[in-house]
Amino acid sequence: MKQNLLKGSMILLFTFICAIACKKSVDQPVVPNTNVNTSHDTTLTTPVTPVTPVVPYPDIPVAGCNNAPDYGDSIVYPQPASGDFYVYPQNNQGVLGTYLSWPDGLKINAGTGAINLTQSETGQRYSIAFVKSGTNDTCMSQLIVGGAAYMDSVYVLSESDTTSKPYFNANPYAPSPCQGSSGTGSGCQFDYNNYAHNQGIEIDQKTGFIDLKKTMKQSPFGLLPLNGTTVNTTIYYKLNDNSNYAPQKIQLKMIYYNRKSDIPISLLANVTNSLINTLNNLLISKGPSTRPPLIIIVRAN
Repeated sequence: MKQNLLKGSMILLFTFICAIACKKSVDQPVVPNTNVNTSHDTTLTTPVTPVTPVVPYPDIPVAGCNNAPDYGDSIVYPQPASGDFYVYPQNNQGVLGTYLSWPDGLKINAGTGAINLTQSETGQRYSIAFVKSGTNDTCMSQLIVGGAAYMDSVYVLSESDTTSKPYFNANPYAPSPCQGSSGTGSGCQFDYNNYAHNQGIEIDQKTGFIDLKKTMKQSPFGLLPLNGTTVNTTIYYKLNDNSNYAPQKIQLKMIYYNRKSDIPISLLANVTNSLINTLNNLLISKGPSTRPPLIIIVRAN
């Protein structure tokens, strides 16, 4: 009998403790989210960037309207800074609305239009839109964020196609800021921390040229690579241009195949279309991000 009473008391005590614990859990106060910027103040302070809504590229954008975002120039550059570096729209001061951008990669404040260049994907051309509150007009403009990029390409080593070269400021025909007219100059600083080099990727640190033949000798895909073996790397760089050697980076994806015929048809078509668009200077993706660039290395045709 005593054992039954003791057992019953323990059950009641356990139930009471659980009830108190559950009540404390339920009664915890809700902490408001202080990271959401509800202000449309565009003063030059470090803005808190709200999440930009995912919106499809407009079917009928409005070009040339007064509210089309204007950043003072057609190209902007990241700059050396102790913190993140921002640029701000020169118009729409005090006008309520929403800023949007395409493709992915631009860190833009949806409420103020402030762009965090330090955190954005550089070396790309973007479409930027402003939709004034109370309207459905998507006012569009274009902006280039200066920096380096590499073309999606297939390189066949047996055909002496062994060098992947960067292009700059979203223009495959723009001169390199790393070389003078005679092919010399103070140079840029590619892979200055040897991050890619330590993965076996051989980069000329002044020009950004990737020597694919030397890279293969370092066996980044392994001693006996199989078709489809992939290496992802990041190239950290500084350019001798209006960015004043601001630290930048670009991710790169490299895939190995024995022969060009081993490349899946869909992958080859995507790379070919991307290359054509780049060479035609049609560098705005209306869908997902075009990054990272894709370099396919083929041993033989």
